[in-house]
Amino acid sequence: MLTLISATPSPYARKVRIALAEKKIAFTLQTEVPWDQTTQTPQYNPLEKVPVLILDDGKAVYESSFILEWIEAKFPEPRLRPPVTDIDDGLFTKQVEVVADGVCDALVLAFFEKMRDEDKQSKAWIARQMRKVDGGLKALATWVDEKPGDFVTPGGFGLADIAIGSVCGYLAVRWPEHGWKEQYPGLKKHWEMLETRRSFKDTVPSPQKITDTVV
Repeated sequence: MLTLISATPSPYARKVRIALAEKKIAFTLQTEVPWDQTTQTPQYNPLEKVPVLILDDGKAVYESSFILEWIEAKFPEPRLRPPVTDIDDGLFTKQVEVVADGVCDALVLAFFEKMRDEDKQSKAWIARQMRKVDGGLKALATWVDEKPGDFVTPGGFGLADIAIGSVCGYLAVRWPEHGWKEQYPGLKKHWEMLETRRSFKDTVPSPQKITDTVV
């Protein structure tokens, strides 16, 4: 049985959970607060981040993008990434994932900056991260508006949609005041459609309380 170390609000961990659910791969979920000193992540991931997928032999696969590649290679059906013969669709999927992850990275950095004491926060740093968020969301919204069918890639539901849905879900739980839903109604509609899938319903993110001080 595989074990996944996850955090309830993490969009990175959610992507992996959705992929495992879509492929009907059994796993044990181990929920942690990766910022706190109680986390077990350093035992498995030298970067001390979630998600971490622990294999039957105790070895670990870490970093969400690599975990998804590992899952796709080891459990190819149902396919979540376009086949290697569809070079352009495969590269586009990667591009969507990169932008979605970049938005998540910027949101996480801004979130932790805002967790610091107010007199220690860098407003310029937060603004810089949010510019990245705004640019990334604009790109994602454009791709959604131009999608060839129900999903972003011609081959149907896959990692590109998982990436988009996960970042939107993270915005909803950690940045409810952000105006992306009003600014990009097509992206909002696409996210709401994705949230009706069983794999999304079973992985709805929720906040976690961070105990250790953010400095």
